[in-house]
Amino acid sequence: MSSGKLLSGRVALITGGSRGLGRALCEVFAREGASIAFNYASDGKAAEETLAGLDTPNKRAFKCSVLDRPGIEQMVSAIEADLGPIAILVNNAGVTEVMPFAMLEEEDWDEVMDINVKGTYLVTRAVARSMIRRRYGRIVNIGSLAGFKMIDAPVHYCTSKAAIQGFTLALAKELARYEILVNCIAPGLLDEGVGLKLPETKLADYVKHCGLRRPGTCAEIAELAAFVCSERNSYMSGAVLLADGALG
Repeated sequence: MSSGKLLSGRVALITGGSRGLGRALCEVFAREGASIAFNYASDGKAAEETLAGLDTPNKRAFKCSVLDRPGIEQMVSAIEADLGPIAILVNNAGVTEVMPFAMLEEEDWDEVMDINVKGTYLVTRAVARSMIRRRYGRIVNIGSLAGFKMIDAPVHYCTSKAAIQGFTLALAKELARYEILVNCIAPGLLDEGVGLKLPETKLADYVKHCGLRRPGTCAEIAELAAFVCSERNSYMSGAVLLADGALG
């Protein structure tokens, strides 16, 4: 591996890579020497913008839902045929909606739980099989402060992110025998994504109680993920890394 590049020679698949945190993950991982593949659900223009901003010739985008099992399997096969074996998986794709519990309909609950939890399972299963055969891999699941602490956040979103933590812990234990490290990064409020949907009063309350007095940035979480996925991390697995700026 080239000195100074955390991820040189590795192929990374990042789900939900067309915008927000997913785009930042793609950009940082490419800068650190990885070949990049990502999926997106619908926004082709955003996907093209992400591709254009990546500092690597080895980059691919796939229009594919994380709930499309045959599509996921075809995507993984195409990546490995074109770029090489997937060494890194970041399960970033997710959705939420700010809605009181009493107003949640069954379809609202199902959408968030399906994409955030079942989607993570489907993509991980498709990628982990080849990681097991090669006895190497790095998997990072993007959780949330909302699944870690008792905060004012949508119930179905909090539930889905708590499930991601349980998934991480169980999978880390099972895959350790194959030298596959599985970790979870749980960001606090960021300057993109969910943070953009919050009322001003909730955003101000978060900043008031945050030790650093600001939301985090997608780039800061991406830098942390790059380290966790690198060879410099060789022993940490089954960890839930809370990155919330010292929220009190």
